[in-house]
Amino acid sequence: MVERTQIPLNDPKRQYLELKTEIDKAVERVLNSGRYILGSEVEAFETEFADYCDMSYCVGVANGTNALEIGLKALGISVGDEVITVANAGMYSTTAIRAVGAVPVFAEIQPLTMTMDPNALAEAITSRTRALIITHLYGRMAHIPELIACAKKYNLAVIEDCAQAHGAQLNQKRAGSFGDIGCYSFYPTKNLGALGDGGGIVTSDPQIADRCKRLRQYGWIKKYHAQESGGMNSRLDELQAAILRAKLPHLDQWNQEREAIKDKYFSGINHSSIQLPIESPPGEMVWHLFVIRTENRDKLLSNLKKMGVGCDVHFPMPDHLQRSCAELGYKPGALPETELAAREVLSLPIFPGLTQIEVEQVIDGVLASVSAATHRVGSHNYHC
Repeated sequence: MVERTQIPLNDPKRQYLELKTEIDKAVERVLNSGRYILGSEVEAFETEFADYCDMSYCVGVANGTNALEIGLKALGISVGDEVITVANAGMYSTTAIRAVGAVPVFAEIQPLTMTMDPNALAEAITSRTRALIITHLYGRMAHIPELIACAKKYNLAVIEDCAQAHGAQLNQKRAGSFGDIGCYSFYPTKNLGALGDGGGIVTSDPQIADRCKRLRQYGWIKKYHAQESGGMNSRLDELQAAILRAKLPHLDQWNQEREAIKDKYFSGINHSSIQLPIESPPGEMVWHLFVIRTENRDKLLSNLKKMGVGCDVHFPMPDHLQRSCAELGYKPGALPETELAAREVLSLPIFPGLTQIEVEQVIDGVLASVSAATHRVGSHNYHC
């Protein structure tokens, strides 16, 4: 047993210390410029991140949820329209859908990937459906080809929620480049995180990009002249853009570090009561979170915290069962796979800078907590 230390679920400070010189210079550059909102740093980051995503445009906004809301507005989604999403991704897409007056409709997930089931998408479409939000959950690319094909069949606008998928790709295409727009969060714990809130919208449609730029700043077509209705104040600031510029060249290497930690977990955590996440081809999963499943989740969570291992549940309450969504009419049992996942998922630490000793402590903690358990996970079949 390795000597125990307190292990955080995530630690953005380690990343800052790794790049302290670069980040401090970026901050100083902004402070000395005297321009703190929508200046050259935001413009440069938008160009650089659009290039990274293989897209024509990026529009920096205040946070990832605003990115989704502005994206919906830019695509013409409004009051009474139905937007299909999943209920196991922390209320972010649901919040954005409701903010524009639209109605969230929840599709079931597949049990192995925990991303949207393409068959469930088809079943959820009605005559009022106008758009689809595809969430790339935990860093895993969703079933994009099937979902996009279904959306095209019914002429639905497609937004990719890429808040947990910076750098993920399928068939050499980046997350965010398959739909009409891709929406990113740059919250500090993301694979590409600022030192505060931040978000971005990527697209290759110039008209959508122009609408997003107007919508992020009061609907202005020029200063104090509002052309777009539904405009808001949602701007990525210069400091965060400069910090993101310093970090972006390191993103692929950091994702490789996450992959290496994942390999250690796969080698070390071997118990019948623990379901490990399924593997994906290289690049399709960037391991934003390492999420295991177990019937005894709450007990394991408690034991790990007592051992000093940071862990959390992403996410404990499905959107369709939230009190704030009661008027939508969903009842327990409406989405059985989604609800089962909420009872079983547990996130373990996985971030660049996590040491070998810390990884071993996490593994030892998990195994010690479940060593008395001899039964296999659940009566349902995870491998169907």
